[in-house]
Amino acid sequence: MAWLKKRLALLLSLLDALIEGSETVSYPETEMELPNGYRGAIQLDPEKCTGCGLCARDCPANALELVKESKSDYKLIYHPARCAYCGQCELSCHRGAISHSNRLTGSTKDPDSIVVILKDQKE
Repeated sequence: MAWLKKRLALLLSLLDALIEGSETVSYPETEMELPNGYRGAIQLDPEKCTGCGLCARDCPANALELVKESKSDYKLIYHPARCAYCGQCELSCHRGAISHSNRLTGSTKDPDSIVVILKDQKE
């Protein structure tokens, strides 16, 4: 009797799957709908960034790099392939210059090809 119940449950599950359709999203072919609050790629408001380096210092994945040439000349470099999307950089920035966008970062075989210079300050 237990054998028959198991087979019937399996048959009902198969019928349900055929009627309801797939549960997955065909991502590369169609646009994904990301939920509100999704932590995607980092974006920077360059007007608010002062180059203090707190974001780069506190990043646990070393995804942000601050290269200072002098006190007023600096570059803020973002390495998306290293990023853990934890939000620590956003919490560390006292001026609110860094935030996460609702945008996916694509995969790549060459991590250096997707490096982004968020700010290049020269005075």
